Amino acid sequence: MPATATVHTEALGGPVGIGVACQLVVVEGPDVGRAVDLGEAEVIVGTDPGCALVLTDEAVSRRHLGVRADGARFVVRDLDSLNHTLYQGSHLGEATLPAGATLKLGRSFVRLQPRPQLVALPPSQSRRFGELVAESLAMREVFAVLELAAESDVSVLLEGETGVGKELAARAIHDRSARRGRRFVAIDCGALPEGLLESELFGHVRGAFTGASAPRAGAFARADGGTVFLDELDSVPPAVQARLLRVLEQRQVRAVGSDEASPVDLRVVAASRRDLRELVAEGGFRPDLYYRLSVVRATLPPLRERREDLLPIVAELLRHRGMADPGAIEGPNLDRLVVHDWPGNVRELRNAIDRAVALSPGARDFAGLRLGLDVVTAHGELAGVRTDLPFADAKQAVVDAFERRYLRDVFDRCDGNISAAAREADLDRKHLRALLVRHGILPES
Repeated sequence: MPATATVHTEALGGPVGIGVACQLVVVEGPDVGRAVDLGEAEVIVGTDPGCALVLTDEAVSRRHLGVRADGARFVVRDLDSLNHTLYQGSHLGEATLPAGATLKLGRSFVRLQPRPQLVALPPSQSRRFGELVAESLAMREVFAVLELAAESDVSVLLEGETGVGKELAARAIHDRSARRGRRFVAIDCGALPEGLLESELFGHVRGAFTGASAPRAGAFARADGGTVFLDELDSVPPAVQARLLRVLEQRQVRAVGSDEASPVDLRVVAASRRDLRELVAEGGFRPDLYYRLSVVRATLPPLRERREDLLPIVAELLRHRGMADPGAIEGPNLDRLVVHDWPGNVRELRNAIDRAVALSPGARDFAGLRLGLDVVTAHGELAGVRTDLPFADAKQAVVDAFERRYLRDVFDRCDGNISAAAREADLDRKHLRALLVRHGILPES
């Protein structure tokens, strides 16, 4: 049985338990397609002929893994295997996992999934989609969906945390489509107040509002024949949602202050940090607009859930920064990257590599970089508490370290936009600016 198109599709949308037929399926490896049904009794996976799911992968132990259903979830335990069981790039001992979880055993990937699947697609054999590079099965499944979507003109909705690469995915969709020779216009809907957002999207005529001294073509008119990318779609106010829907349904755009509508021929790719289905259920997003935009819907997983992608991404980043041969991505520097939680995802990783390159002018390869990261323990505590200081001073040092790390992450994730960072941090804009200056993230001027 082929791999599902993506674990982020509607196929796994509801709770899955013993009442629904579930199975463990080999989705990549020598035994792709083999499967075993799951129930309350534990099933054993390994190369031993007596196992419930027998694999021929030589990197898999004789008795490698045990799996049993527990209500709507699954108890998975590694049976002291030689090469370990990996989940989201980390060694797994015993854990309770949801349907849709993918595990790596040796050179094989297996998935907990209900059957039948609504959508079936094999993972992409490519490790690249535009500027996105990946080794993980989760991202290559996303690549498989986007590769097919790029060949058509359907609207695409990309969901995922800030910094996972949604704009890069949107650009790659455009570059692989028949519209590649026309313009790609990206609009950050979360960075603009409602009035400016309408003008930026739909354009305006002279005199439409105070300060409109000249007409301006909006994003839809500028992208005629090409692609419009609407980022931060979850922050679009209701009035603008209504106008967006009319553009998508009628393929006509009317500038602010104008009585005339002009036809447009374009493709729309949208992106959201939040699950728009939740916003629809809460009444914060129009369901008709959601269904119009989500003809193809894909979620890009966060970097912490696909740490095996660190190697190809770091190598790609270094090559883009002039290091033709970055050498082996391994050693202490890689260890620092692997233990970090990456709240800012690939964007934070890019900033960390940029900082390391800037502070290591003589470095010829990855091992020579001065790579510094704040290390946080599994309990969310900052490592490196100063016990050689008085209590008050040691406490203040930890608070300062926390503030610097938090503010830097939020500021980087928002691409230096103070208003957006203030909204995300739930702080007054002036107070946030004062904190940024205090910690040297912004200059005093």
